[in-house]
Amino acid sequence: MNEKDWLNAAIQLASKSVKKKGGPFGAIIMKDGKVIGEGTNQVTTKHDPTAHAEVVAIRNACKKLDSHQLDGCVIYTSCEPCPMCLGAIYWSRLEKVYFAATRHEAAAAGFDDAVIYQEIEKEPEQRKIPFHHLELKSKFEPFEKWKQQIQRIDY
Repeated sequence: MNEKDWLNAAIQLASKSVKKKGGPFGAIIMKDGKVIGEGTNQVTTKHDPTAHAEVVAIRNACKKLDSHQLDGCVIYTSCEPCPMCLGAIYWSRLEKVYFAATRHEAAAAGFDDAVIYQEIEKEPEQRKIPFHHLELKSKFEPFEKWKQQIQRIDY
């Protein structure tokens, strides 16, 4: 199978998700020509706003590989990843992303994440949801403990 075939498979996952009352998104993660993780949008079925198809697929792939990183892996997703999923893709170190529908096409179907992209660009105090930065001397403590931790797992 080639990239278009895997992308079509992700689209089919998304269509199956809709039939099961889930969101219209699907994702497949591959490594060395094998599927190591799949996911569909489970936001409404699991009552979890973070259960996007890409995040679910990343969780499943990481569990299968027993790792928090997905070096050498490729994700095929039915739609351009939202900002949260984009962050998860970078944090998990996926090598490559293939997507079908654009975020603009998703917006036309009622899934508009443009406001999130706009909010990211703003200073915290200018966002629609108020963000309050409080200065505390103890804020460095967790970082200092992290630096001192000999057996830490860097990421």
